Amino acid sequence: MCETGKTKVAFSTLIEKGGAYGPFPNDTTLAYNKVYTNIGDAYNSCTGVFTAPVAGVYYFTFFYHAGGHHASKLELFKNCEMIVRSSDHQSGADTADNGGNAVILELQQGDKVYVRMPKNNFIWAAENSTSFSGFLLS
Repeated sequence: MCETGKTKVAFSTLIEKGGAYGPFPNDTTLAYNKVYTNIGDAYNSCTGVFTAPVAGVYYFTFFYHAGGHHASKLELFKNCEMIVRSSDHQSGADTADNGGNAVILELQQGDKVYVRMPKNNFIWAAENSTSFSGFLLS
C-alpha cells in the first residue's frame, strides 16, 4: 500500500456464498462479500465494484477455485472494458481448477474496477478460495 499525500487505498475481499456459485444465464458481477480490508472505503461489497477515490496507479489481483466439471472464467473490467481474464474449460477428468490474474492500471478518480463471471461459468464461493484485492501504488 502506498501513500499519496494523505490518501491510502487498499482492499482485500473474498466471495463467500456457501459453495458452488453459478452457472448463471447472464454475465454476473461478483459481489465479494467478506471484506478483510477496505482502507479508504473504495470497495462496495453490495455491488462488488471498486471506485477509485483518487487518480493514480493501482494494482489489482483476483484468484478463484472451481470444480473441473464446469467451465470457469473470471474477467476483470475497468469501467466497461475487459482488461484481463483467467479461465479453464470444462473437463470430465479434472476435479478442481485454480486460476487468477493481476494487472497494474492507471485510473482517474471515479473509474470503476470489478470482476465479472461470464454466463454459463462457475466458481467455488466458500472456504476462503476466491478473492479480489487491490491497492494504490502511486
